[in-house]
Amino acid sequence: MKALFTKVAFIAVLLSGVNQLLAQIAKPDDKYNRQEVMIAMRDGIKLHTVIFTPKNQSGKLPFLITRTPYGVNTTPSPEKETYIKDMADEGYIFVAQDIRGRYLSEGTFKMQRFNRDKNDPKSIDEASDTYDTIDWLLKNIPDNNGKAGIYGISYDGWTAIIAATEPHPALKAVSEQATPADMFMNDDFHHNGAFRLSYGFEYSVLTEAARTDSLYNFKEYDTYNWYLKLGTLSNINKKYAHGTLPTWNNFIAHPNYDSFWQKQALAYRLDSPRTAIQHVSGWWDQEDMVGPQTAYKVLEKRDKNHQNFIVLGPWRHGGWAGGEGKSLGNIKFDDQATATYFRKEIQAKWFAWYLKGEGDGKFAEAISFQTGSNQWKSYTAWPPKEAVIKNIYFHANGKLSFEKPSATETKPFDSYISDPAKPVPYRARPIEETYGPGSRWYFWLTEDQRFVDNRPDVLSWQTDTLTQDVIITGDVAAKLYAATSGSDADWVVKLIDVYPQEYKKEPKMAGYELMIADDVFRGRFRKSFTKPEAISPGKVEAYTIDLHGADHVFKKGHKIMVQVQSTWFPVIDRNPQKYVPNIFEAKAGDYQVATQKIFHSVNFASCIELPVVQ
Repeated sequence: MKALFTKVAFIAVLLSGVNQLLAQIAKPDDKYNRQEVMIAMRDGIKLHTVIFTPKNQSGKLPFLITRTPYGVNTTPSPEKETYIKDMADEGYIFVAQDIRGRYLSEGTFKMQRFNRDKNDPKSIDEASDTYDTIDWLLKNIPDNNGKAGIYGISYDGWTAIIAATEPHPALKAVSEQATPADMFMNDDFHHNGAFRLSYGFEYSVLTEAARTDSLYNFKEYDTYNWYLKLGTLSNINKKYAHGTLPTWNNFIAHPNYDSFWQKQALAYRLDSPRTAIQHVSGWWDQEDMVGPQTAYKVLEKRDKNHQNFIVLGPWRHGGWAGGEGKSLGNIKFDDQATATYFRKEIQAKWFAWYLKGEGDGKFAEAISFQTGSNQWKSYTAWPPKEAVIKNIYFHANGKLSFEKPSATETKPFDSYISDPAKPVPYRARPIEETYGPGSRWYFWLTEDQRFVDNRPDVLSWQTDTLTQDVIITGDVAAKLYAATSGSDADWVVKLIDVYPQEYKKEPKMAGYELMIADDVFRGRFRKSFTKPEAISPGKVEAYTIDLHGADHVFKKGHKIMVQVQSTWFPVIDRNPQKYVPNIFEAKAGDYQVATQKIFHSVNFASCIELPVVQ
């Protein structure tokens, strides 16, 4: 494995060294003083920390902290970072820290480190490291007001929410943004038990192949080809990783929802809000769209003091941190600067109230940017209680309707052939390396789904042209009645907004097929995620698939479409379609062609459950 990464790792280290030198050169126009310290944790390990204090500080200020595995030494002066500029202009003491085992911090990195043993006073986890950091800051950085907040996106969002599990008394506000919540159920590494192959492998390399981030050298631009030629998942260790990636080894050792995944999940770690918490999620977050929604739901059950809030916007992963947010990929939001609005009107005001006592402290329980209508909405609960579940049903001849199938339905099912040797790409090819040059990974959830319309292994149903708006606000689910000739199967379901064929507002968007809600379900887990079972070939079974939250208006003149398929490659690994105990150990001969049937009859009425608001 080392030889494969030598060149990339060398360049990364070289650039890191140059950046470290540049970062230490004071810039005369910086509004903040910068210092670096190594802060000792309770077990003696020291963490590299960069602290920014205003040059013209007047009065005592709170701390705003971010903790990351991605390196802090090149962090610019806060007023030059779009993400936090609005807060920097107001004045805070900013703190950025490398977590254990990453970049310039001591210790060993462990992916989503488990909770510490609280019976051992020197035991550590990310919560205790945050606690010890805040304690040191309070005692050693002058002119602080005794309060701290923590924020961050993705892994940094996860370290933020974990800090809230055992918060220092001075920690008054947490803004977790795009945190993963459950790596088996719905975030980076799996969705409903289906393994996220390209992301799982490439992220493991990025964080574990070297102490500082390095990309894998695929030696070809279209990674669809590389992953298809890879063959079985066991070839990752046989040919490339050779057992050197701890996270990949964990994938192999834990193919089901066992205690390893359960204890890592936020539902296991969180009990009740111990401080004010803001959850931030993007509707088209390609990595952790569901995590913040899950974290919010878990804490909301015990939120007695109204300290738990959620913000949902029309963003990709972390898309609110930079730019104006007036569009995402090909989708435009009527000139609404959604990211700018979040940073100034939501994030800045949130921390100003909880850390400085500025403002009125009146925050809506849920703030959402409703797509389609393209306007901000406030709700007293999430999902809103006003929404009523209405089923939209599949019918013969590709029809989709709010009317249930009748006994006169001409055909009880539609079928297709699923061939693991010819998997459906999850986005239009070429499929660039996830974080490689020119990658379209960041926008793929908004890609036009017409690129699979002509494939015989993708089924589509759509409504007639809508004569009035259909508003959905809340959680979407698919109720699929399906049968397979195999003994295992994946089911991918996509809820799509089809634009009019004549679209004078923006002609190039005519006929565009925009995914609004989507996900995959691995059939073996239909009864239990902890104890998978083979599917009986030919037997019709019910699959309830969580497609997660949405706040969208299907406009009059548009159509609603549903697509169903069985491969989504290589973001999802290929199901052999023959049941084997552990797909990571499947043999080449286990992969087989299967006939898939989706039913739409009186007794087996496949549908999408929509949270409709009148």
